[in-house]
Amino acid sequence: MPPSAVAFGIGNVLVEWDPRHVYRPLFDGDEALMEDFLTHVCSPEWQRELERGRPWAEAVGALTAAFPECAELIRTFHACWADMAPGEVPGMPEIVGALKALGVRLYGVANAPVEGVAVLARRFNVLGLLDGVVVSGEEGMAVPIHRRLLDRYGLVAADTLFIDAAPAGIADAAALGMATHHFTSAAKLREELERLGLPS
Repeated sequence: MPPSAVAFGIGNVLVEWDPRHVYRPLFDGDEALMEDFLTHVCSPEWQRELERGRPWAEAVGALTAAFPECAELIRTFHACWADMAPGEVPGMPEIVGALKALGVRLYGVANAPVEGVAVLARRFNVLGLLDGVVVSGEEGMAVPIHRRLLDRYGLVAADTLFIDAAPAGIADAAALGMATHHFTSAAKLREELERLGLPS
């Protein structure tokens, strides 16, 4: 039997997201300087604090105090967070719409700051097709949040397909017994869905 529910990691599966979309022009194309900033100032560790629910004002305030010379660039991370998502991932609105038409229950999982997905949902129609979303910042936790997804929406792990671009998300979902697909393109996902009996 095909899965009765499909859950998507939102970032880089349904919606493209990368802070470089905002910062590249601010650094005048200096890739090395931009990468240094995203590694050591607005670092992955700092971003994970936001994904666990740390308030923006607190996170930005602490970082600007530590790096006053980068204050404006740090504040830009908050002010332009939604602009780091330039568009929907090509081909995915069509796939999600086809699954919706089949009556498949559809959900989203996002490692994002509080209200981050709500901001994106006002811009991207594909997110409005989901029956529910779990956002790490609103839950006060980062990966793994897949157990929260299953419990909140009454999903059976073995009957739920989880699709994500992040290997860590795939590993956590698989550990709970969910079927998984490591997303690389809409075309590859369509092939997998058809193999599972979900023509899209």
